[in-house]
Amino acid sequence: MKTCCIFDLDGTLINSLDDLADSCNYALEVLEFPTHDVQSYKHFVGDGIFTLMERILPEHERNDINAKSVKKLFDAYYEKHYLDKTRAYAGIPELIRLLWEKDIRTAVVSNKPDEFVQRIVSQLFTDIPFDLVIGQSKAIPKKPDPTGVNQVLERLSVPKEECLYIGDSDVDVQTAQNAGIRCIGAAWGFRGEEELRNAGADAVVMHPMDVLELLGHE
Repeated sequence: MKTCCIFDLDGTLINSLDDLADSCNYALEVLEFPTHDVQSYKHFVGDGIFTLMERILPEHERNDINAKSVKKLFDAYYEKHYLDKTRAYAGIPELIRLLWEKDIRTAVVSNKPDEFVQRIVSQLFTDIPFDLVIGQSKAIPKKPDPTGVNQVLERLSVPKEECLYIGDSDVDVQTAQNAGIRCIGAAWGFRGEEELRNAGADAVVMHPMDVLELLGHE
């Protein structure tokens, strides 16, 4: 029986794509670089904020100076607009509440900067008591490094065999594999079923409540 579920944030618990795209495109416009359509951001996000800044730049303009310039503008805009359009996916609040009722512990491990992870989780999930929430920081390398997941296992005293990681990308699958735990792919997220299966997810589900059904067979 699984006693803990660790979730990715963007593309798994929340659909933040529009706010991320708007903030990135604002920075690109100010610096007179080409912008991108919202759907393109599904493939830009997921590997940490600085990688996102590099990916949205034109290939011949990708350098530290430009990436830092974009990031400065992005940070200032996102600070004010990170919850304009961002919402929990349908079924996610219900899933987390049911897990809590079944005494299954819940945590979040994200590549988004920790400051925003803490804010977004507290503001979008006001009545849902996650046991632990961890974003990327100097102390927590970005996924697929398993440090964040391992910290959850240690701090919540959960054996690896009793934990699942739920995420929407190949990075999430790799993170779970690196931590030695099973991974459920969230096909409703940014990357989709094919990427998750190709990456080696142990199972792929189409709707958040499918996680609960899968837990019954673990």
